[in-house]
Amino acid sequence: MSKKLTKRSDDYSKWYNELVNKADLAENSAVRGCMVIKPYGYAIWEKMQAELDKKFKETGHQNAYFPLFVPKSLFEAEEKNAEGFAKECAVVTHYRLKNNPDQPGKLMVDPEAKLEEELVVRPTSEAIIWSTYKNWIQSYRDLPIKINQWANVVRWEMRTRLFLRTTEFLWQEGHTAHASRQEALDETLLINDIYANFAQNFMAIPVIKGVKSESERFAGAEETYCIEALMQDGKALQAGTSHFLGQNFAKAFDVKYATREGGLEHVWASSWGVSTRLMGALIMTHSDDSGLVLPPNLAPIQVVIVPIYKGEEQLAEIAKVAHEIKEQLQELGVSVKFDDRDNVKPGFKFNDYELKGVPLRIAIGPKDLEKNQVELARRDTLSKSFVPKDKLAQMIPNLLNEIQEVLFNKAEKFRDEHITEADNFDAFKEILNSKGGFVSAHWDGTSETEDQIKKATKATIRCIPYISELENGSCVFSGKPSAQRVLFAKAY
Repeated sequence: MSKKLTKRSDDYSKWYNELVNKADLAENSAVRGCMVIKPYGYAIWEKMQAELDKKFKETGHQNAYFPLFVPKSLFEAEEKNAEGFAKECAVVTHYRLKNNPDQPGKLMVDPEAKLEEELVVRPTSEAIIWSTYKNWIQSYRDLPIKINQWANVVRWEMRTRLFLRTTEFLWQEGHTAHASRQEALDETLLINDIYANFAQNFMAIPVIKGVKSESERFAGAEETYCIEALMQDGKALQAGTSHFLGQNFAKAFDVKYATREGGLEHVWASSWGVSTRLMGALIMTHSDDSGLVLPPNLAPIQVVIVPIYKGEEQLAEIAKVAHEIKEQLQELGVSVKFDDRDNVKPGFKFNDYELKGVPLRIAIGPKDLEKNQVELARRDTLSKSFVPKDKLAQMIPNLLNEIQEVLFNKAEKFRDEHITEADNFDAFKEILNSKGGFVSAHWDGTSETEDQIKKATKATIRCIPYISELENGSCVFSGKPSAQRVLFAKAY
């Protein structure tokens, strides 16, 4: 298979699909709309998991696991949530197959094995979790409950794209229960801050924190807080959401607690999640026409060592030095691979690791041994230099930190250059069509205006940013009064 990618400027969507496939991140499966996450892609997801899991546990959360199946009656209990996800639900109606008498060797659904109650394959877990919390919560002493689960969910998508939108995807979902409104709201905001910190400091993706409009809010929530990122093609991507659920689910499942004063009150709640969609964000924020570009914090292989040799004798000499370098770097916490495969040439390896986004590549040949040096190549800048071997242990950790920072700064500069103010609807449409990115514009706060703008431009309100001061103005569409600008964009 050719490793050469379509240029982003020629066909961004095709470039993305080719990169996911050729960098061995994922591929389409035999199941419509579902993906196989390949080992290299899953290794990146595992690093995301590990860092987020650490952050959750540091803030008092515990992991648990709840069933994949949700009885339909439970799913229906919170009306808005059920209505919001109904069209995306896969439903189990039977529990057995049997041989088809009309087609030997084929199976059919056994009509006698119909379930007494249909089961929804979870699109999200609020229903099954709150039906469980009812058994766990009696008194204020049982609160707060702070649970996270790493799981898969199913949302029946008509149009799918690897990582960005698949019928089944992986995620984490947190579900917390609290004794007061303020405590639940504080939890919601804390998690949104954790997501923003993770995206910016670990993924090198700049994000904007804010709140969703009513039409973009999670079904069943009072407020949805979010982090929004901007991709290289000028489209926005929702990178994470944290929902203040109020008492909606507690009331739906009659979850009450005895207060310190002896009263009985409904519990307050939050839920929050990020998914393998972050893999799509990672790809589209940093990568280039040569392939994947990975921030060192997320790279499964941070440094690869490639020997250049003729014959077993030269390889043995180079390998000795390579293993010394590898051991030195591993002691410093750097992940290193020495690729001594003899069935492919160095040029193939160079291209392959460039495609896979390995941050640093060390090449060692016989002449390098003589000069006690190595060739060091950076993936982010595609630059090369000769470095004394003895200085590698000092240089590489600093260089990895520098690459992490450079990638963030580059993405932040692009994002900031693509936030454009518009004060009338003609300018609004012109920015979307010619420049893309976020359009910062006044909005009158009504769902009707938001819907009309979406119909006219396909742009939605990505978030209402946190602001310290109000800015009075006129809605870009209706001309009605507005207290602040919001961010519109076309989005994934």
